[in-house]
Amino acid sequence: MSTLAPLRLLREPSNASEGNHSNATVGAGGGWCQGLDIPNELFLALGLVSLVENLLVVAAILKNRNLHSPTYYFICCLAVSDMLVSISNLAEMLFMLLLEHGLLVMRPSVVRHMDSVIDTLICSSVVSSLSFLGVIAVDRYITIFYALRYHSIMTLQRAVVTMASIWLASTVSSAVLVAYYRSNTVLLCLIGFFLFMLVLMLVLYIHMFALARHHLHSISSQQKPPTAHRGGSLKGAVTLTILLGVFFICWGPFFFHLILIVTCPTNPFCTCFFSYFNLFLILIICNSVIDPLIYAFRSQELRRTLREVVTCSW
Repeated sequence: MSTLAPLRLLREPSNASEGNHSNATVGAGGGWCQGLDIPNELFLALGLVSLVENLLVVAAILKNRNLHSPTYYFICCLAVSDMLVSISNLAEMLFMLLLEHGLLVMRPSVVRHMDSVIDTLICSSVVSSLSFLGVIAVDRYITIFYALRYHSIMTLQRAVVTMASIWLASTVSSAVLVAYYRSNTVLLCLIGFFLFMLVLMLVLYIHMFALARHHLHSISSQQKPPTAHRGGSLKGAVTLTILLGVFFICWGPFFFHLILIVTCPTNPFCTCFFSYFNLFLILIICNSVIDPLIYAFRSQELRRTLREVVTCSW
């Protein structure tokens, strides 16, 4: 079955029986509700591409001392979160193929334990990805509105504490999600967290763009060239907005899927939407493939370091 382990648990609501699913499929439009048959090779290919890309981003940030700042450490953690999605996908696919072909024989209890570990790993990457996107937005906001106090507000120690707290909270919350994935309360908490982070980032970005537009208008009226600081701040805001848009497009259908599980688990049209679950998984993996490309093309320093890493210019 070509699905990510923990997300597979949320493929359909627990109270939707096979009979209801069949009747809903016929009633909601027949062929249109058959879903998509996505081959395992596509999941594996996207997972490998994402893994390589994010490894390069992490290596570039670690290699270049100019990138050793809280902002790029947060970006590095986001790349690690995307990398966990790829590793989890590849690990599950390999695990399932070995079991299906009889090359790996394990007791059912051990298989369940391994499945729970993979579940926790990828659920943790979901929560941490959201969290680090929010932290990066806050960091950029402080850079623009509190530029003179940035280094006293966002110290390296606070950045380390923030990163450690996010990873700890992500691990604990993912363990709870895996243990109680059939509980609507847990699903509502996950949906609420997703919506909260979206609203937070939208508010910050709107405020940043409003300030940038005000300064550009002032500079234009005074016929003065824009400063490098304001240009860099605007470019950073654009980059983060692109990241937010990509994340919303890639993760939005899956979270809408969760909302439908809670609100209309047996409705024919909701059940029809459930049949496209594999497409939502492909979009999730595509998010981890696209993010590194945005970093590479939007950051000149990171792009130069990536080129050095690829050409082994150590």
